[in-house]
Amino acid sequence: MDVDVFVAAHRAEWDRLDELVRRAGRLRGAEADELVVLYQRVATHLSIVRSVAPDPALLARLSELVTRARSAVTGTHSPAWRSVGEFLARGFPAAVYRARWWWLSVAAAFTLVSGLLAAWVVRDPVVRSSIAAPEEIEQLTAPGGQFESYYSSEPAASFAAQVWTNNAWVAAGCLVLGVLLGLPVLYILWLNVLNLGVSAGLMAGAGRLDVFFGLITPHGLLELTAVFVAAGAGLRLGWTVIDPGRRPRAVAVAQEGRSVVAMALGLTGVLLVSGVIEAFVTPSGLPTWARIGIGVVAEALFLAYVFVLGRRAARAGETGDLSSEEAGDALPMAG
Repeated sequence: MDVDVFVAAHRAEWDRLDELVRRAGRLRGAEADELVVLYQRVATHLSIVRSVAPDPALLARLSELVTRARSAVTGTHSPAWRSVGEFLARGFPAAVYRARWWWLSVAAAFTLVSGLLAAWVVRDPVVRSSIAAPEEIEQLTAPGGQFESYYSSEPAASFAAQVWTNNAWVAAGCLVLGVLLGLPVLYILWLNVLNLGVSAGLMAGAGRLDVFFGLITPHGLLELTAVFVAAGAGLRLGWTVIDPGRRPRAVAVAQEGRSVVAMALGLTGVLLVSGVIEAFVTPSGLPTWARIGIGVVAEALFLAYVFVLGRRAARAGETGDLSSEEAGDALPMAG
């Protein structure tokens, strides 16, 4: 498509729509009808330009014009609570569901490597001695030691906020840094594998693996699932940079990037729940079976949320991306 010819053919309609938008609220009946018709027509022009000849300057102009016209036509935006409800019911679970094979693979690899590392620590005293001195390991693993006291070291509310912030940064790092070909995501995962595997190995070596799982499981199921989802989405974004498939690279990266942002917002809520469990349930006086049960229920609810609501929304065409009017434009990249 010749962009110059396209612009010349439709400039008058764009200018007229711009004029009507500027006078929105003071239009007569016929002019209001004309505004609606021109808005629909220019939105079509934007879709054509975006798919056939994505000239950045023209895309910017038409996107801005369509957005203003949409506001003028609808009069008011949808209530914020309605947008949040749609995001939670459709956008977020669909985005997580679409990335399921990535984060399920991450979960499997993480569990396997952590288990192998823990077994290595248990069986090899040389490895344990390289981690810490025997008296330091004793301070960590003994009844009432550092591993157990960590969860009650601060007031529950403060501890929950601290844990939530830390985990949110980990998830955000996995999501955002995935665009760097996924390498930082692998590094973040490795740090978490080391932490979990070494801790499990040291506690198992002290004969207290049951205590380890009794303290980790209530919040760890949901917390690690959120990290797996973030890592899987980050790796998927990195792979999109390498292999965008049939889409232009700029379009593919923009679409996956916006879905990653949606996941970041949703996972913030998931990690808030796991942080509350870690601060109020994990160190509580509840029986171990009750604490683990709470963690299992929270995990089951999240998985049902993803694989029931998310699958349904994904099959209906939801991707977790913004609508065409809200999405904006992608910067041109070599493809």
